[in-house]
Amino acid sequence: MQLAGKAALISGAGGGICRAIALAYAEAGASVCCVDIDPEAAAETARLVTEIGGRSMSRGCDVSDEAQTLAASSMTQDAFGRLDILVSGAAPHDPSGTILETSLGDWRRVLDVNLTGSFRVVRAAVPALRERGQGTIVLISSINGLRGKFGQSNYAASKAGVVALAKSVAHEAGAFGIRVNAIAPGLVRTTMTADLPSPMLEEALRETPLQRVAEPEDVADVILFLCSPLSRHMTGTVLRVDGGQCTGA
Repeated sequence: MQLAGKAALISGAGGGICRAIALAYAEAGASVCCVDIDPEAAAETARLVTEIGGRSMSRGCDVSDEAQTLAASSMTQDAFGRLDILVSGAAPHDPSGTILETSLGDWRRVLDVNLTGSFRVVRAAVPALRERGQGTIVLISSINGLRGKFGQSNYAASKAGVVALAKSVAHEAGAFGIRVNAIAPGLVRTTMTADLPSPMLEEALRETPLQRVAEPEDVADVILFLCSPLSRHMTGTVLRVDGGQCTGA
């Protein structure tokens, strides 16, 4: 799954799954532009990439701002002379609550980052990929976007939209040699899940046949596969990376 000579733009690269992706890409030979709403976290990921011998750069980027997503795409091309891969993984803190408890502001914020943010970064990257006549895009959804989840109507709806976005852009961009896929992780060990109440964690483990919480690297390896030549005839696909947690979806 070598990516030597390729250049990747990763949103949400300040930690968790997307930091693991940046490191996996660097080990496979790609240059990596790490962007995140937290510029210091993005810079730390870029430093870690450099530490293992990769080429990297970083900048702050709020994907709810179209100008910032366009700037991130341009910066990647200016720095590395090309753009081959986009991973959209930026995600906000998503306050839980039933449909009656969720404020309109919380609804809009989660959809604006998870769904519309993905739309923005994809639209910013596609012209460069189209110009090269090839490229790969991976959008990060969730198993809760496939099955729904009590108390997460905003998050689940946004992640379901990400799946539909990936499938639609796969149809639109395939003629230009661009492949678009999505992944749907289950419970992953990140700072966002570290403070989950014990009953919620125990419930997730009970419904997971592999009986463990995924590490960010478990997800990163699947995304690396989706951006490698090994998946060259896959597009419009959604892959679950959940240890069997969502077998019914």
